[in-house]
Amino acid sequence: MNSKDIKKQVQQWLETIIIDLNLCPFAKRELLKNRIKFTVTQANDNTELLNSLLNELVFLEQHLDTETTLLIHPNVLTDFYDYNDFLDKADQLLLDHGYDGTFQIASFHPNYQFANTGADDNENYTNRSPYPLLHILREQSLDDAIGSYGDTSTIPQRNIDLMNELGIEKIQALFKACLKSN
Repeated sequence: MNSKDIKKQVQQWLETIIIDLNLCPFAKRELLKNRIKFTVTQANDNTELLNSLLNELVFLEQHLDTETTLLIHPNVLTDFYDYNDFLDKADQLLLDHGYDGTFQIASFHPNYQFANTGADDNENYTNRSPYPLLHILREQSLDDAIGSYGDTSTIPQRNIDLMNELGIEKIQALFKACLKSN
């Protein structure tokens, strides 16, 4: 699959799952303002992915008109447990390059699984994506959005309730539709 098709599928996922279901109440504004960068890296190992991540951090630092990046990495960390272990390396990269406190990384993966859940539990779909990806967020913007939103502590439970209400068949149909969007 080429990068253009992968980007299209991830954008469809963002619109259909994340925005239309309101899993993230902050995403729609940035999409409408065209301030989300979709980057597909051809990285094939952790080192290449760390380099791609660093490149995106530098880009965001230099381009204040871009709010966030979805760094999509279809060729590396396809196993969720390897991906989960990699997140510590990504956080260390933020520290090593002085980006801790400026940026943070949110995690999404096709096989995302929260602790103390079963692999097939509906709530895992709140963080499932068509491909493994690292969502780079500006901390100040996130703080501002949370401050203007009010009580964000209810969002996770609301999302879990929604996933359970939709049911696995509907959730999987929504995901399949995203993958067929090319």
